[in-house]
Amino acid sequence: MDRTAIFELINKNPGFFLATIDDMDKNLPRVRGMLLYKADESGIIFHTGAFKDVYKQILKNPNVQLCFFDPLQNIQVRIRGTLKIADSNDLKEEISEHPTRAFLKGWKSSVPLQEFYDSFIVFLMNDGIANVWTIETNLDAKTDIDLF
Repeated sequence: MDRTAIFELINKNPGFFLATIDDMDKNLPRVRGMLLYKADESGIIFHTGAFKDVYKQILKNPNVQLCFFDPLQNIQVRIRGTLKIADSNDLKEEISEHPTRAFLKGWKSSVPLQEFYDSFIVFLMNDGIANVWTIETNLDAKTDIDLF
């Protein structure tokens, strides 16, 4: 699987799992489901709130792994890399107004706009290394695919 096919797979399957380390709790791993905004050659973009534990964990250790799954093809794509904050109000506006993000409208309308921008955190990964897993390749050596 090449980079183009990986980006196509993860955009078609935007629900993913994000693994972080919680250094407040004995460096234990934490995994939770997240929702991709978009992914292409410029980076993988998703978001959360500044009040969430995941945000605090990423601030302390931005090294994470994302895991996407395509149930129709039975393919798992794991991407490890470093997250950066994409602190652009234009990007935050684009995301919050996107039809797939209607769930953000209540939050955005309930606080002053700058308060929303300050607490709406957008993450960018543009140094990811992917591994592709299938049941057929389960015993094969892992192959790193540089995404960026």
